[in-house]
Amino acid sequence: MAKRAAEKKLGTITSMHELTPRQIVAELDKYIIGQDNAKRAVAIALRNRWRRLQAPEEMRDEISPNNIILIGPTGVGKTEIARRLARLAGAPFLKVEASKFTEVGYVGRDVESMVRDLTEIGVTMVKAEKALEVEEQARKLAEERLLDLLLPTVKRSHAAEPKSENLTTDEAAEYQKTRGLFREKLRSGQLDHRMVELELPSQGQIPLMQVVGPLGMDDMGINLQEMLGNIFPKKTKQRKVNVKEAKQLLVQEESQKLIDADAAVKEALVRVQNSGIIFVDEIDKIARKGAEGGGVDVSREGVQRDLLPIVEGSSVMTKYGMVKTDHVLFIAAGAFHVAKPSDLIPELQGRFPIRVELKSLSEEDFVKILTIPENALIKQYETLLKAEGIELTFSQGAIREIARVATEVNSQVENIGARRLHTIMTTLLEEYLFNAPDHIQEKKIEITDASVKARLTAIVENRDLSKYIL
Repeated sequence: MAKRAAEKKLGTITSMHELTPRQIVAELDKYIIGQDNAKRAVAIALRNRWRRLQAPEEMRDEISPNNIILIGPTGVGKTEIARRLARLAGAPFLKVEASKFTEVGYVGRDVESMVRDLTEIGVTMVKAEKALEVEEQARKLAEERLLDLLLPTVKRSHAAEPKSENLTTDEAAEYQKTRGLFREKLRSGQLDHRMVELELPSQGQIPLMQVVGPLGMDDMGINLQEMLGNIFPKKTKQRKVNVKEAKQLLVQEESQKLIDADAAVKEALVRVQNSGIIFVDEIDKIARKGAEGGGVDVSREGVQRDLLPIVEGSSVMTKYGMVKTDHVLFIAAGAFHVAKPSDLIPELQGRFPIRVELKSLSEEDFVKILTIPENALIKQYETLLKAEGIELTFSQGAIREIARVATEVNSQVENIGARRLHTIMTTLLEEYLFNAPDHIQEKKIEITDASVKARLTAIVENRDLSKYIL
């Protein structure tokens, strides 16, 4: 029950067998409009990961993940599909841009760094889950430490701690009674503003990486701080904080003590290797444009060849140990406006057998995006102005007009998909967002199709202006 509560609090579902492909698509539908083919492809890929774990051990290692390439213009949901999928699976998820990596010998990051970053995310995720499991016990221990700080030490001349053997029966009873009263006040928040003194790690230490210099040690997976921790012990300092802040700090400290760090790392490595997801965006940027090429195209092909062994399956050294990438799921994405998927080197194409084309968004899609998802843009702005005590509403005509303007601007200037809605909504509501704190008497604001036209028509008709504003 504690683990289930922890998973719920983290917003993840770590038991993949609980979700069928149809249920995965239904969950994605809550946040992403359209793109049914892409949702089906990733749902099958996620379910296949669980299916592989149910196979006999001798067959399990032979089943490779079906890596996916998502092809489509910007702003149609490629990244959001991958991100939501990772949350559903409770899987370590990393998004990287392929254009940031270069061939060894060129300036840039080593492609193996993506595996090290994914491992770091996995370890952090598992430790956070473990911390939630021991949170109740950590709170009790933190509470006892706070009470020790709040209560004056009895018979300090005889002992540093008010132990029962140093007290008479009456003194011990009085001490326990006082401690009980303080405990009630602590839990009710009556002592939140009282100051206590804690011994905390010093924040003023110079990181060893800065002393050594920019040698790219993060890409070598070496943590000098840990290696030299015994030589240069961690410094601490006394700091005065209020009880409320002290409670949080002590809970964190006690949680770390209760967690088995080695077991957490071991579990994280298993999770990364069996359920990790790496989303490689802008993969079209490293494709060679045509058969002939030189200069920058040489570097692009070099990145592909460096990426190939990682996608095929290799062992990468991290500070937590070796990580095999044989069963890490890779989802690549690109607009492919200039280059084509066939411009990638054949070996890399073969490692992404599933290709899904995402469609450009229509006016009807924009209407749905504005209203249906749980994080719909209109709901976000309603929440923002609610903080100022203002009730913001949109008529159906206004929503339809916003969608029409987004479609028109995308067709005239540059198609940036649903991201266009952000710029249009910001431009439309700029005056209200700016003046809201100063005009608190206006408690209700209704956006109509007329107000949308009045605000945006002139900008849309001026193509040069819309290019820079919308």
